[in-house]
Formats: sequence, structure tokens, C-alpha cells
Amino acid sequence: MVSFVLSMVLSLTGNHVIDKNENVMKFELVKLPYEADALEPVISKRTVEFHHGKHLQAYVNNLNGLIQGTRFEEADLETIVRESDGAIFNNAGQTLNHTLYFTQFSPAGGGKPSGRLAAAIDAAWGSFEQFRKEMEGAAVGLFGSGWVWLAADGEGKLSITREANAGNPVTRGLKPLLGIDVWEHSYYLDYQNRRGDHVKALWEIVDWNVVESRY
Repeated sequence: MVSFVLSMVLSLTGNHVIDKNENVMKFELVKLPYEADALEPVISKRTVEFHHGKHLQAYVNNLNGLIQGTRFEEADLETIVRESDGAIFNNAGQTLNHTLYFTQFSPAGGGKPSGRLAAAIDAAWGSFEQFRKEMEGAAVGLFGSGWVWLAADGEGKLSITREANAGNPVTRGLKPLLGIDVWEHSYYLDYQNRRGDHVKALWEIVDWNVVESRY
């Protein structure tokens, strides 16, 4: 798989990517809606370049290779996450997770949500401050690698879910709105073992317009 990834020469053709062997590469690395250094000091340029440009790129490349010749070859990403297991699930889950993660931030982020989402947060937790406290607690308390998500059910009711490794709320029939990545590669270059400091700082760059649009 490593040699396959290193040998790929990619070119864009419509909504697909073609490698040098003319294999259709269905999924592409999401383009960042900001410059790599735009989230500093919360997330450094170096972390963005490694996390997005190397870790996520590897998940996307692996997924494209793994689904070829399987029933998932023409499936959308959420379907693959809901219905797969093993290596396909791990790479599909991380591709979906990171796509949502990197597009939920903005250098002009921060503040609080508004409208329906704010009302739903107040209904579920009593206040935005209490929601933040519980989201941070879930992220800091999750053992090992994984994700913590703000998610909504079909009726718009909110919950916080803890997901190990590549997990995503879509496997529970929920819609992921906001994700906190607690894999060490998401914060270790900037915060070392201070996961809690990293989690608290993320609120400064959350783009609530994006999160609200998912709701």
C-alpha cells in the first residue's frame, strides 16, 4: 500500500482522480478553506500540514485502493462508513471524520452558535457554557485515540457521542455536527500531552456558521 501511495501521479478529471494506471480514484483530499497557518496559535501550520497533508491524504489514498473491486466501489462515503468494517471502515471513517473536522474551523471563528442550533443546545444542556463543559470533559476523558462529536438525531435532538478510533455518529443513525479529534497526531506537536489545553483552545476557531449548516 505504501509503494502504491508513493507511486501515484494524480490529475483531476471532473469529480474523480485518475492515477497513472488509469484507475478511478473516487475520493479526494478535501481542500482547506483557509491557509495552513491561518489557525495559529490554536493549531500550528506544522500540525495542519502533517495532519491534513499527510495523515488525511493517507486515509484517502488507502480508501480508494481498498474499495476497488468491492461492493463499496461506487458507494458514497457515509454509506461506506455505515456498512463496512475492518480496514475499509477505518479509512472511510477517518476520511469522513477529518473532512468534517478541517472544514469546521475558521481563523474568524469562535463565539457561540445562534438560531435553531443554539436553542437545541440550551434545550439539551441548559446553556452553551454547560454544553462546552460536557464536550470538553468527554474529549479529555476518552481513553486512547478517537473522537467526540456533537450529533443530532432525525428530530434535531442533540447528544454528545464518544467514538473510539475511526468511529463516527453515522453508525448510530445520527448526523455529525462538530467533532473533536483526540488522536495524538491532532495536537501533540503543539500541546504535547496537554490534551485538555488543546480542547479548550479549539472553541476559538470553531466556525459556527458551518456547524449550524450541518444541523
